[in-house]
Amino acid sequence: MVGATRALGPVVTLSRRDALRLLGAGALGTFAAAATTSTSGCSLLGSGSPEPRLLASEGPLPAPFRVPLPVPAVAKPVRTDATTDYYDLSPRVAEQEILPGLRTRIWGYAGRFPGPTIEARSGRRVVVHQTNELPVPVVTHLHGGRTPAASDGYPTDLLLPSHGDFPGRMEDPRANVARGSRGYDFPMDQRAAALWYHDHRMDFTAPQVWRGLAGMCFVRDDEEDALPLPRGEQEVPLLICDRAFDADGTLRYPALDPDLRAEPGVREAYAGGVFGDVVLVNGAPWPSLDVSTRRYRFRILNASNARRYELSLDPVPHGGPAFVQIGGDGGLLEHPLARSTLTLAPAERLDVVVDFAGCPVGTTVLLRNSAAEGPAGRVMRFRVVRKERDETSVPPRLSRIERLDPARAVATRDLSFESGDVHGHSGWTINGDPFDPTRASARPRFGSTEVWRLTSDVAHPVHLHLVHFQVLTIDGERPAADLGWKDTVDLRPAQTVEIIARFDGYRGRYAFHCHNLEHEDMAMMGNFEVV
Repeated sequence: MVGATRALGPVVTLSRRDALRLLGAGALGTFAAAATTSTSGCSLLGSGSPEPRLLASEGPLPAPFRVPLPVPAVAKPVRTDATTDYYDLSPRVAEQEILPGLRTRIWGYAGRFPGPTIEARSGRRVVVHQTNELPVPVVTHLHGGRTPAASDGYPTDLLLPSHGDFPGRMEDPRANVARGSRGYDFPMDQRAAALWYHDHRMDFTAPQVWRGLAGMCFVRDDEEDALPLPRGEQEVPLLICDRAFDADGTLRYPALDPDLRAEPGVREAYAGGVFGDVVLVNGAPWPSLDVSTRRYRFRILNASNARRYELSLDPVPHGGPAFVQIGGDGGLLEHPLARSTLTLAPAERLDVVVDFAGCPVGTTVLLRNSAAEGPAGRVMRFRVVRKERDETSVPPRLSRIERLDPARAVATRDLSFESGDVHGHSGWTINGDPFDPTRASARPRFGSTEVWRLTSDVAHPVHLHLVHFQVLTIDGERPAADLGWKDTVDLRPAQTVEIIARFDGYRGRYAFHCHNLEHEDMAMMGNFEVV
């Protein structure tokens, strides 16, 4: 049963020395452990499909549009001072009604899925305290955050459980391991943007995010505040993900070790990524939102493990484009973009405005996903229930973005994301290598600018920690539209994308990886070290 906790074999007591022997993979053991044969005798990848595969629910699926859209609670500081807000977002086991009439065991920050939303201010420090009340280690990463290395959520910087012992089996002498409790320090020295926080535990990110360890974080600043955009109840977070369930409401996931204690990885058929057949928005299946005849700002996050979305409105509200995009991963664009469809790879965010002014009261508008058929082809419903005056607008200029100059780049690096031989097994690699926490793929100098040329075999959403970047070319051509600042790029099959980044903010070791979480867990990750 997913979420159950039972011991698997002998438990090793961790001394201070043993605490450095982390539950990791890397070149010292990634696929020697993760790609070994399962209990069924199948290798981790073997002849499995490189494409994500649907994991079907066991029971009947809930009827769509019967549940009101929930809005995640805003986290309340436990204390504040002149410069800092302090939060407690301890991960723990809880039960929550996700499917109507059933209780689902989740792992959640503050016992919630999604976790509470952090409302932060640019330049105002946020400190998040956590006591690990789960039966396994956790690591928390603020995705999109410009964060010191010690608080960035490096995958071997484990927070061990508060109670009981836990086995370890790999050396990472630089790992920052804590037992029981620790704090994460987020300076928030960055522009307004929609970030998110999620688990990043080595080898087990995918199943732990699947169980609920994810939440949103909004950074605000004066530039954004000055714009006449929708706000308050008309600014709505939409954390979209897909999941599969047993008939009793238990979350299904094809982990080799259902307790997530020892053997990492998924069953062979799902090595390309896991799709669920229930689409959740803010933790509710195919919900419905009542709206007025006015503009709404939707902060959309693709929090799925592997599923891409191509979102459209049916019908399109009369008198305008379906969506007006005003921002992306790294905050506001310079100018708004009219969009008929929104494409989001895992971990990408889009900031859009939808105007329902042309819709008569009683109109229903569906948010569809044209990248899927069947139940995953629909996401949620909007129902226009009242007329309302609207004094908001989307100005023709939103922000000013510094353009990084490729002529000033001091290095160009080629990074190939593809399947390959990993210690005698098929796996996911970067430049032919599995993840090794002791090896750096790049050592950019602090403040320097580099161009990275990314190539793929199948789809790989590529995420860089610490830095935001700009997309220079896609298959040799400039992007058709301004993408603004990014931290995750949707690398499509057999594609080459050039990005440019300035490596400033903080020195230290950071990760970059595929954000198909099953690929990430199976070694498609690397290091760069800002020196």
